[in-house]
Amino acid sequence: MYNIYYKTQIYVGKGALAHLGDYHNQSILVVADPFLKESGQLDRILEFLDTSNDLVIFTDIVPDPPIDVIVAGIKATEGKSIDIVLSVGGGSAIDASKAMYYFAKKQGVFKDVKLISIPTTSGTGSEVTSFAVITDAEKEQKYPIVDWDILPDVAILDSNLVETLPANITADTGMDVLTHAIEAYVSNKATDFSDALAEKAIKLVFEYLPRAYKDGHDLEAREKMHVASTLAGMAFNSASLGINHSIAHAAGAKFHIPHGRLNSILMPHIIQYNANVTTNGVRTGNLNKETAERYQQIARLLGLSASTPVLGVRQLVDAVRKLQKKLDHPTSLSAYGVGLEDFNENKREIAEAALVDKCTITNPRVPTVEELLKVVEQAF
Repeated sequence: MYNIYYKTQIYVGKGALAHLGDYHNQSILVVADPFLKESGQLDRILEFLDTSNDLVIFTDIVPDPPIDVIVAGIKATEGKSIDIVLSVGGGSAIDASKAMYYFAKKQGVFKDVKLISIPTTSGTGSEVTSFAVITDAEKEQKYPIVDWDILPDVAILDSNLVETLPANITADTGMDVLTHAIEAYVSNKATDFSDALAEKAIKLVFEYLPRAYKDGHDLEAREKMHVASTLAGMAFNSASLGINHSIAHAAGAKFHIPHGRLNSILMPHIIQYNANVTTNGVRTGNLNKETAERYQQIARLLGLSASTPVLGVRQLVDAVRKLQKKLDHPTSLSAYGVGLEDFNENKREIAEAALVDKCTITNPRVPTVEELLKVVEQAF
């Protein structure tokens, strides 16, 4: 038996921001990326809100939001009885708002509060998940919060908001979408429901991400990637993720590589590890048949022959490599700029942290620290 839970009301397409006009006489904590305020885009979004609403605007958001930012956001609401927490931005802003909502409710600061998310990138899927990731800056560790209570009540997907997204961020966030979908598909908690969502997201990414990267004004590609992000988010919200994200959480806190780019670097090595197949398609031991067959299904979904599970794994890895090339993505940690000394100093700690990450629980292959260390070394 398994439980499927989707509570988020989703508004999709051009003009979806008009839904904000439905709220009146509310006290709203707005959590937004700072560049949205600097560019004036935040003001243009908030113009959709009725003037009867009372706004507290918090924009001190940084990538991988640390605990002190969460505390500062909650403190900004002192003296206000907040009705809505409205996040506008990428994954960091949405995760920060969810963490503020979570801890403020635990402390009794927030009571009956609605959570609304407006993504301005097409990547994290955080607007439809019960996950949030925050950072302990002192320990240099990322901590996921997993709780159904932080699943947003409303998500607004307006493709106009991503038209001017820079090409590098388009690529990074798009590869994060692909990682979400593939990991959900091979998760040991995958279901027919999560499979359907993941399959569609994978197809959309391979078809539309190169187009969105090449021409940000390709509004069809932009909208399809926005939808793909949400579909992948819904998939992994029920099936969870795997060691691609476990290692990315740990390595990202050490090397400060954009999350989607780090996921991209790791992806081919994770696929090979999970299936127990080497780079040339040869088995390294007993084939993890069930997982390899899942990767084979993805390869076939992409129109590849994938006549055997081993060939399917090899062709899927090749397809990922070709996509990385189209996006001008580095394919190793060293190519990104991580130095050998820094890498050697942190690699074991990364492997140890990844082993206890919550995402590891649903990985299709149960790893050891030494196996994770080998994967990390291969990615260097």
